[in-house]
Order: sequence, then structure tokens, then C-alpha cells
Amino acid sequence: MSLSIALAGKPNTGKSTFFKAATLMNVEIANYPFTTISANRGTSYVRVPCPCTQLKARCGHCMNGVRFVPIELVDVAGLVPEAHKGRGLGNTFLDNLRQSEAIINVIDASGGTDIEGNVLGAPSHDPLEDITLLESEISLWITGIIEKNWQRLAKKAQLERNIAYVIATQLAGLNIEARQIKNAMQKQGLLDTSPESWEREDIINLSQQIRKIAKPIVIAANKKDVASSDNISRIADAYEDVVATSGEAELALRLAQQKGLIVYVPGDTHFAIVTSLNEQQKTALERLKKFVGGEGTGVQKCLNMTVFDVLRYIVVYPVEDEHRWSDKQGRVLPDALLMKGGGTAKDLAFKVHSDIGHGFLYAIDVRTKKRLGEHHELQNGDIIKIVSTSRAK
Repeated sequence: MSLSIALAGKPNTGKSTFFKAATLMNVEIANYPFTTISANRGTSYVRVPCPCTQLKARCGHCMNGVRFVPIELVDVAGLVPEAHKGRGLGNTFLDNLRQSEAIINVIDASGGTDIEGNVLGAPSHDPLEDITLLESEISLWITGIIEKNWQRLAKKAQLERNIAYVIATQLAGLNIEARQIKNAMQKQGLLDTSPESWEREDIINLSQQIRKIAKPIVIAANKKDVASSDNISRIADAYEDVVATSGEAELALRLAQQKGLIVYVPGDTHFAIVTSLNEQQKTALERLKKFVGGEGTGVQKCLNMTVFDVLRYIVVYPVEDEHRWSDKQGRVLPDALLMKGGGTAKDLAFKVHSDIGHGFLYAIDVRTKKRLGEHHELQNGDIIKIVSTSRAK
């Protein structure tokens, strides 16, 4: 599991509740800022249809035809203004974002907490300010790293004629590639300019583009159960990648499922009560049923949007027996692997095992039985057999 997604935002927005709902890990949840001091890391999942529904029997790795593929979720410390200068838990907050490929900005859509996460007497804060805060702090963090020894770096870049590589080296550890920096430079019109002529504003604008490309943000408009419809609409109108969520409702459903009270598949817009309940449980679950019906809690939708729509990953199923869709032990569709969109058959071979990648001969599309070359671009849901000179696992 290599794909890492960060949950970020100011304190007291429900990040830890969202995290616990998505991972079922025990984390401290409280109604005050900085409950999370060091990052919580756990395994969450994206949801996809399982190909075993095309077979006579289920694979045994899905829930009624729904497959869950693991990702890492990181609940980072709360963000406050000037975090890039080290204010609050700024250094810890930003360091925990380094390896994440995308960020889910969990905001309090109800407006019930101020810019630093303090609870207000009545909902009066504009949640749009929280979105701007995160974008600005990450961009200024990147700016600060690029600006260190800038004159020396600019001269080196001028000599080597590869400014994107020099900046990528300076940003080492942030999981940002030279190609992404080059793309950002092109968007800012800096590709054919001398870095020694850049003003600070150029570096700030470049950092904003680098952030957009290398650390894209999805907005979880959280606490939708208490937020006004006006707030939700304004957020959705102002930004593209927005999902209204209720981490609290999702957590309640997941815990009820864990206790055997209901049957619930994360991401569904319904659930079934399967045991007798006391009056308190019945009232709570009936209220949840009304809330969840139609749209769901949004938590699973938010995770899926981040991985598939924003990062453009696909799921591929490697097998050894193209007739039974199984491995050597007869396990049907034993693995579901996340791959970057545009990945090839040979990329899949290397993902299964480096020796298989080095010994790659060809692949087979299990559905069509068509032979595929090393450069064949895989599609979401492909079931692939790799033929290699190596049989390493």
C-alpha cells in the first residue's frame, strides 16, 4: 500500500471523527483545538465494483460485489494561520503532508468554529475562509523551501539549464517530481526565463501552481448534518472538488455495523437493521436512516473522488490463471491493485514483483484473451495475466 492521502484543516472541524469513521482506528476525539498533536495513520479503502459479479460465484474478497482497495489515510495536526512560520503546530502539520499525494481539506461547513478552531456561540464564521487558509499555508511553505539559498540555486540552474530538476532537488522529501515543477513553470510562463531574473512574486505564484499540481485538494464540507444548505451551496459553487460529508454519521453507522446492529456497506445510501433494538438505539438509527437516505454520509464518496477523479488512479486485477481468474492456489481475483492512470502492462508487472517486471514477455487481457505488449495502456477494471521469464512472487 503506497498511496497516501492526508486529512488536513484547522482544528475542531471533525477531522479525527472523519478519520475514525474511515479507518475504525481508536483516536482521541474532543471538542477543542489540537486534539490531534502527532499524525494518526491508518488504513482506509476506496470502493469499486468487483469483477466477480461476472462469474457464477463470488470471489470471497468483496462484500456483495463491492470491492474495497486499501489506501493510507493520515490525520494531521490542526492548521492555524501562519503555520508556515511555525505557529501552532505548523512544523508538525506541514511535515506530515510531505508524502501525501493529495489532501482532503476537512472544513466545518456549519461555520460554528472560528479560523483557529475555537467554538463560537452561534454559527457565524465563513467556511470559505478555511479553504483559502489551507491553500495559502501550503503554497507559502513551498515558497519558503524554494527561497532558501535562492541566489545560489538560481545560478546553478542557469548553468545546468534544468531549473525544474534543481527545484525538485530543493523540494526533496515532499513527493514532488521535476515533471510536475516543469508543468507548473509552463503554466506560469517561466519555462523560457532566467531564474536569476525571477522576483519573489514569481516564486510565490510558481509555488501555488506546484501545490495545485503536486498536492491537489479535495474539500470535505463536513458537519453537513448541522450546516445550512446555503453554506453547502456556496462552497460547491466556489470550488470544483467538493463533497458534503458527515464524519459523525458515518462513524455511527460503522460502529453500529461493528456491533452487529445493522448491515451497512460504506458508501451505500441505505442500511438494514438486523436485530432487536432498545428505544434509544431505535430512535438513533431511524434518525440516521432519514439522514443517510438518498445521498449517504459522503465520506466514502470523498475518498473515491480523491483517488479516482482527482489523482486519476485505476484498479487492475492481476491473475495467473486466465480461465478461472485466479492465482495458483485457486483464489479468484486475489489482488486488486491501484495504479496511476496511463500505466502499462509492464508497469503492472513491476508492481507485482520487480523480477516479473524485468522478465516481462507479454500480458493477456483475461476477458478478451488478447495478447498485450509492454506499452499497452491499462484501463480501470482490467483483469490481466502477466507472462514472464520469472516466477517470483
